[in-house]
Amino acid sequence: MKHFSHPFHFDPSYGYTLEQLLAVQPPAPPENFAAFWQSRYQAILSIHPYFNMGQCGSHAGFKIFDIQYQSSDDFTIGGWLLEPEHQAVKQCIVVGHGYGGRDQPDYHFNIPETAFLFPCFRGLSRSRSPRLSDQPNFHVLHDIDDPHRYVLGGCVDDLWLGVSLMQALYPQAADKIAYMGISFGGGIGALALPWDKRIGRAHLNVPTFGCQPLRLTLPTIGSGSAVTDYVQRHSHIPATLAYYDAAIAATFAVQPIHVAAALFDPMVAPPGQFAIYNAWAGPKSLFVLDAGHFEYPRQEQQNQQLLWRLQTFFGDWSN
Repeated sequence: MKHFSHPFHFDPSYGYTLEQLLAVQPPAPPENFAAFWQSRYQAILSIHPYFNMGQCGSHAGFKIFDIQYQSSDDFTIGGWLLEPEHQAVKQCIVVGHGYGGRDQPDYHFNIPETAFLFPCFRGLSRSRSPRLSDQPNFHVLHDIDDPHRYVLGGCVDDLWLGVSLMQALYPQAADKIAYMGISFGGGIGALALPWDKRIGRAHLNVPTFGCQPLRLTLPTIGSGSAVTDYVQRHSHIPATLAYYDAAIAATFAVQPIHVAAALFDPMVAPPGQFAIYNAWAGPKSLFVLDAGHFEYPRQEQQNQQLLWRLQTFFGDWSN
């Protein structure tokens, strides 16, 4: 376990050693868990990814496009597309953001021959909507009592349709689509991947929504605290949460994955992060961060080491 000087009223390591974190197991799935998600995925596959885009500049060897595409429930998803200026596209990576949203694309990955899609999930940043709050503590509760309408399911739809969009834009790379997601985007990725074999591999960084029953018992300053407050106010745990447990979803996954999980994290409790990694049924590799959602002494060094790992993980695959 990691000890840092911090201002929180709780211990963001929760007293877990690395050995204990690597032993966290997922809860049992609802009987129809796989059927629920497979049905949802098949419905999304029938939707054509209508989009519009226009170049808005260039930077760091990329042409930059503003892009919008239609998702389920008539949501318009806004974001950015980066296309290499001087290289053929042989791989596509969809990149999911944290609950803080996104105000620009990332240019630092340095993975050759790769086009990047940076969608903003429904209700957030470029995908703001009057139908949804863009405040994480309200967004995460939207339709939480209905598994079929819960906002996280819609965000998974947004990811799947982002994959459809990249296949339409780059048919030559249709069999080389990957995903990266951090925090909120990491949890959405873990929910999405097991059912969408078009996504060949993924990196999840401090992913959330893992091991929901345990998550509800651990204090955080993240969206999980809003769900815990909701449960306490209503004196029941919505059955919906069992269908949106990223650690349960991980037990159905087959794709290779790279996970960065933290020993200390006030936003996304580490036991939930490690639960996703532990449960992942496909090939997997782990990068242990000293901390997540928190500044710490070795942060720059670890971020660079992680970037090198990702360049190998995605770069080797695209060749």
